[in-house]
Amino acid sequence: MSTLGLDTSNYTTSAAKYDGSRVTDNRRRLLPVPEGSRGLRQSDAVFHHTRQLPDIASPLLPDPELSAIGVSVSPTGAEGSYMPCFLTGKGMAAVLGAALNVPVYEFSHQQGHIAAALYSGGRLELLEEKFLAFHVSGGTTEALLVSPGGSWGPKAVAVAGSLDLKAGQAVDRVGLALGLKFPCGPELEKLALACPGEMKIRPAMRGADCSLSGIENQCLDMIKKGRPKEEVARYCLEYITAALEGMCSALLSEYGELPVVFSGGVCSDSILRDRLTSRFGAVFSAPEFSADNAAGIAILAYISHRCFAGRSA
Repeated sequence: MSTLGLDTSNYTTSAAKYDGSRVTDNRRRLLPVPEGSRGLRQSDAVFHHTRQLPDIASPLLPDPELSAIGVSVSPTGAEGSYMPCFLTGKGMAAVLGAALNVPVYEFSHQQGHIAAALYSGGRLELLEEKFLAFHVSGGTTEALLVSPGGSWGPKAVAVAGSLDLKAGQAVDRVGLALGLKFPCGPELEKLALACPGEMKIRPAMRGADCSLSGIENQCLDMIKKGRPKEEVARYCLEYITAALEGMCSALLSEYGELPVVFSGGVCSDSILRDRLTSRFGAVFSAPEFSADNAAGIAILAYISHRCFAGRSA
């Protein structure tokens, strides 16, 4: 038995397969973003997914062992969560499911990130427990209380987040101001690592929520004053790390000593990963499973279909 996962997020077209023990294929391609741009309009994202998805998914088929298809259909599981880019994958999954006579299971993009992080960290068993998960990306900076019993996947309830700018937005805005290529995360990290030493930063917090808008303002001021690019990059990533550290500490005080999982593209940063792993023993995915990809969707489809088949037997 194997399952196919499809994910058409705002910046990546991806398809993956899972056989119950490992992700056997994980293919993805970034959407083309014009140089100097901060992102894509949804109409452009839908267009590029429509062009790219057949090329990404076709090499994974045919597969005589394919038993189910999973697809991300919304950014999060919250009521009203919607982005047009996910319609591309949803439509492809529906057609493939009908043509191959296999069921299609729908998930949120956020659920896929959580499952991919748990798989990469060797902790899929946490899907049967309660834990704290952070989804940190260009579109989301949230802390989620996750528990079993959701619709075809973990139930994730937002318990804290950024009150303004998202972490990935801060990274890209600062990176573009430094002349880096979008998406700026990998290049910003390289610059930051060239500025050794931890910075003492007190992030703006309101309870367990954080405010990240000050990062952009402070970094732009540092650039105007001629501070080295490496120092500006380090400040940006240190601030995000300190904010997540503050959020996690507040939530663990409120909900007890739960396992902690970090997912999302921003969490591929080594500065953030090393600090939060040391402080909280947190589970992080490998970089290839941190960024948007369909691996978690394929895993959730496998688990859901196995449970559904068991109930139907």
